[in-house]
Amino acid sequence: MFPTPSQVLRQREGVLADTPFPLLLHALMAEERTCTLELKVRQREKRIVFEDGAPVACQSNLLHETLGKYLVEKGKLTETDYQKALAESISAEVPLSGLLVQKGLISPFDLYKQLQANLAHKLLDCFRWVDAKYRLIADVEPPDASVRTNTGQLILTGVANVMPFDAVATHFTFTDERRFGQMPGTEAGLKLSSKDARLFQALRLRPTFSELMERTGFDTEVVLRRLYALCLLEVAGFVEDVDAKAARLSAERAAAPVATPVPEPVAPPVAAPAPQGTPFSDEDEAARNALVSAFMSHRSKDPFTLLDVPEDVQPVPLRKAFLALADRFAPLRFHTPELREKAEVLLAAHAKAFGALSDAEQNLLWRKRRAAHREKDRGTRPTTAEQFRIRTDLLDATTQFDEAKRRLAARNHAGAFEYFEYACDIDPKPLYQAWRAYARYLMKPEAHGRLAQQELQEVLRQEPALEEGWAFLGEVAQGEGQWSQAEDAFRKAFKLNPKNRRYVELIQEIVRRR
Repeated sequence: MFPTPSQVLRQREGVLADTPFPLLLHALMAEERTCTLELKVRQREKRIVFEDGAPVACQSNLLHETLGKYLVEKGKLTETDYQKALAESISAEVPLSGLLVQKGLISPFDLYKQLQANLAHKLLDCFRWVDAKYRLIADVEPPDASVRTNTGQLILTGVANVMPFDAVATHFTFTDERRFGQMPGTEAGLKLSSKDARLFQALRLRPTFSELMERTGFDTEVVLRRLYALCLLEVAGFVEDVDAKAARLSAERAAAPVATPVPEPVAPPVAAPAPQGTPFSDEDEAARNALVSAFMSHRSKDPFTLLDVPEDVQPVPLRKAFLALADRFAPLRFHTPELREKAEVLLAAHAKAFGALSDAEQNLLWRKRRAAHREKDRGTRPTTAEQFRIRTDLLDATTQFDEAKRRLAARNHAGAFEYFEYACDIDPKPLYQAWRAYARYLMKPEAHGRLAQQELQEVLRQEPALEEGWAFLGEVAQGEGQWSQAEDAFRKAFKLNPKNRRYVELIQEIVRRR
């Protein structure tokens, strides 16, 4: 059904039109690769860092995907606070995320959640890049923050909701007679939505694609998208593959030696001891924030910084520093699995740092690395002006959109369409797509009427409360002589904005003409 992960990764570069993004993600997950995936399409670029097959960071040249802009869009930060923090971050040469926490604009725990959501947002956007070029790079630059994404969940969400349907249909083909079933012995750690769960349960009956549509009540697109993702993740598959895997698992179980259980002596019942020890710290906001803050920053620290000890530290102070951190962030202090997992990662990192500094050779090596980094930073550290220039190179959809509207007002329809296209490339908001469709129509009304109508109808299906979409649909339908559709569109636009009396005039004019 799909090429094997090793076959997919054999080619170090290519285009997503031939090797779809979800196929690449699955191959990197299955092979547990640590590498960087670079994507480029026209002026847009992204670099995704993978550790053991899971995405942990994504650098993007799209302004709305930067952390600050993302927090503003989600209502977690005001535009004024963002601009002040950004200016201070550039002048003081400190990361924006750390500065936001330092100023109390966001807690470390909330910052971690938003970093997770921002990473998922950047990665899901890549499912739209079906014409991008990709390149796999062996070198990996460790990310500043410790954020990790469930690759299987990412594939299911991206294919089901983001990836263009044409791309799904192109890369997932089968005959009408083929039957599908649930793959045995597979645990992908997926959280299934109600639609996903309903379709997955229907696979128990081993239906054909048509029968699957009939049993679930879903249309072709909904079923094909989810079936593609589940088959790629090897949660579902053709019945012959399901039976072959079931037979293989059965043979493996039969060949495995069976241990004879030894009866254990029955101990007399003992009363449960009274609760003792330190209470869990999950509900302690300060302890929770301290844990998450330490977890997010531990990747970017060397052993000296991680244990907060000087380079000439002696064995006894070094041991005390390690034990203090091990006690402060002990996994047993946390009950929630998510927090306990972070505490376990920190404990392992602190133990590794303690081991490195306890060894004379490794201690000397880390001191030499520190000295080399200080020398390098002294000669090549970018100036504040250079950092600001890099930031202004980010692609801003709002700037492109404003320029497009200016050109449209000047009746430069082709130029306006080009800039609306740029804005949609950077950030495919329904608002930008509606204006692009309208500019396309104005550019060549006699040739683009039907296409513009289709685009506007698709936009309004996604965003029914978009006033501009209904207004433009009314204009295009009126130009095409479809008076009933034009009147209906203008009425819906007027309902969304009753203050605009122009819609009333347009409706009255259509009624007179009819």
